Amino acid sequence: MPGVRVRRGDRVRVISGNYRGQEGTILRVEPDKNRVVVEGVNVRKRHRKPSQTDPEGGIVSFEAPIHASNVMLLDPASGEPTRIRSQAGEDGKRERVAVRSGRVIPKA
Repeated sequence: MPGVRVRRGDRVRVISGNYRGQEGTILRVEPDKNRVVVEGVNVRKRHRKPSQTDPEGGIVSFEAPIHASNVMLLDPASGEPTRIRSQAGEDGKRERVAVRSGRVIPKA
C-alpha cells in the first residue's frame, strides 16, 4: 500500500463526502491513520470549560481530519485534480509527477 502521497502545503480538492468540491491547503498529514487535515474543510466546534490557562472558555472551532482517499491533489499548472506518479528525476532523487499533465510537482 503506497501510503499518503500528499504533503503539508499541497492544494487539494475534496472528491467525496459531505465536503465534496471544496478546495483547501493541507495543514497536517497523519500517515499512520491515513488522514489529512485540510484548511476550511470538516470544521468542528468544541465547547471548552474555563481553566487557568484559558479563563474565558467558550466555543472553539477546529478542522478535523478526513481520510486521505477523499482528497485529490490539484495540478499546479492547470488547477485540475490529478493522480500522482512517483519517478526518479535527472539527479536520481524521487519526485512527484502529475499523471494528467506529466509535469513535476514542486515541493511546497
